[in-house]
Formats: sequence, C-alpha cells, structure tokens
Amino acid sequence: MLILRWLERHLEEFVCCTCLVIISVAVISQVIARYIFEMALRWTEETAAYAMVWAVYTGAALCVRERFHIRIMVAVQSLPTRFGKYIVILADIIWALFCVFMIRVSWDYLYVFWRFTETSPSLGVDQFYPQTIMVVGYTLMLLRLIQTYYFWMRDGKEGLPGELKETGDLDEIEVHK
Repeated sequence: MLILRWLERHLEEFVCCTCLVIISVAVISQVIARYIFEMALRWTEETAAYAMVWAVYTGAALCVRERFHIRIMVAVQSLPTRFGKYIVILADIIWALFCVFMIRVSWDYLYVFWRFTETSPSLGVDQFYPQTIMVVGYTLMLLRLIQTYYFWMRDGKEGLPGELKETGDLDEIEVHK
C-alpha cells in the first residue's frame, strides 16, 4: 500500500527525472567522445530522443496532476464561481474526450508496430516499446484528470476543480485535487 501511495504521488516525477538524467548522460557522453577521444558514439542520439519523448509525455501528465498546464485561470476566476465551474468542467470534458481519442489512435499506431516489427538503427530496439509512451502518456493524463475531479468532489466541490487554495499562511498552499 505504501508503494502504491508513493507511486500515486511521485510516478511522473520519477520518470521525468530519470529521463532527464539519461538525456544528460547521453549528451555529455557524446561531447566527451567527440572532443576528447575524437570518436562518435552511435547510441547517444536515439537514447536522448527516446528519453526526451518519455519526459515530455510524463511531464504533461504531471502538469495535469498538479494543474500546472496552460489555462487562463485569471479570466475564469474573475467570473462568478458558478459560471467559472461550468467553463472549467466543459474544458476538461473536451480535454478528456481528446485524451480518449488519442489513446484510441495511439493504440492503433502501436498495433502496426506490434504486427510489423521495426528496429531502431543505432540501438536495435523494437520500436513498439519506445512508442508505447503515447498510450501511457494520454492514459496517465486522463487518469490524473479523473483523479482531480474525484478529489474535488470528495472535498465538497469547493472552488474550481484542481484550484490551489491558500490556507492563510503563504508558506502553506494546499492543493485541492
């Protein structure tokens, strides 16, 4: 149970940080190999590219969880609360539908890689595995969006879904999800 709780709170950060470390090691290795040893490493470009794509999609899911994605919340918060709720909920429904659509499209895309295997030129990795991030990323975004509404309803539907609520002390900001 403790592991599941930790994963619920830190999965995206763990994946993003791991991917950033992989990108850094790959790029630094290539720089050292080229400029110090005057040779090129074949694996670094693909490794960094795969890690970057994974970092972007899991970072997007992290932004959904923390409600850091781009929104014009100043405009929404200036509206009457009831109307602002409708705007946010409508936008999130459209977003959820987009995630469902992208999960379906990504699943079809992955099926092609499953049926017709293709390996990467430098690493020799079956392309099915790195490409799974599309399904994983959009599924995580959808689950985190649903989780935001679960916490919002559990907490009595106060304010806007996922809105940061100040507890009075500037150092203590509680996230209502």
